[in-house]
Amino acid sequence: MAEVKRKKGETFESFIRRFNKKVQQSGRLLQCRKIRYHEKKKNKTSVRAAAARRGEINNKREYLKKIGKLVDEPVFRTNNR
Repeated sequence: MAEVKRKKGETFESFIRRFNKKVQQSGRLLQCRKIRYHEKKKNKTSVRAAAARRGEINNKREYLKKIGKLVDEPVFRTNNR
């Protein structure tokens, strides 16, 4: 971590500016941004289990459509995250 001590007679604004510069030069901010949204890889077992669950749900949905118990409603998607 960047360590900065306030100099005698230094204004708070210049102190913060010096601290920010030190943090930028250390590269810690870039490192944090790189790993911010990193997700670990899932193992094969959990990936296969999730796929099996999705398949089961899709099969059930198709069956309900065929017998007329499920009315297909249009899905409106937006680009909101």
